[in-house]
Amino acid sequence: MAARRVDATRNAERLLAAARELFDEAGPDVPLDEVARRAGVGNATLYRNFPTRGDLLVAAYADEVAQLCARGDAATTADPAEALFDWLGEFVAHVATKRALAHAATSGEQRTERFDEWHAAMHRTAAGLVDRARRSGAVRPDLDPADLLALASGVALASGSPARLLDLVRYGVETRPG
Repeated sequence: MAARRVDATRNAERLLAAARELFDEAGPDVPLDEVARRAGVGNATLYRNFPTRGDLLVAAYADEVAQLCARGDAATTADPAEALFDWLGEFVAHVATKRALAHAATSGEQRTERFDEWHAAMHRTAAGLVDRARRSGAVRPDLDPADLLALASGVALASGSPARLLDLVRYGVETRPG
């Protein structure tokens, strides 16, 4: 495969920057024509880089997801339970602040291959943290990482205090001496 031209790379970066700004300002339903206009490119360039709204939504926040996963993967020196629940707190904050984007990127035909990769990365990170906490005896041996992420997602989407709800989840899955 040929290397991507410098101007094509620059256009994709401008589209992502414009999309992030507009999604933050107006939400995920912003007209894609407006994204192209703000980036200073034509619609054909937008659709060549991001064929669907879902592709653009996921790509716009792929760096944040990668950073969140990297922080979880790097949390090897901390207490396993603290590492797990610190990361879950970040996960909850991410989902809560990107709620509309997550919904838009996963609804119906808009769920993309990129989103599936994003989702798999989150699950791999959670599985590594849960496995480490399980091996240390800090959490229940039957704790399933997918179940824990589903609970954390529910916490992020619920009204009220996410920190308090996450504490309730924590007390339900942690083992306690005595």
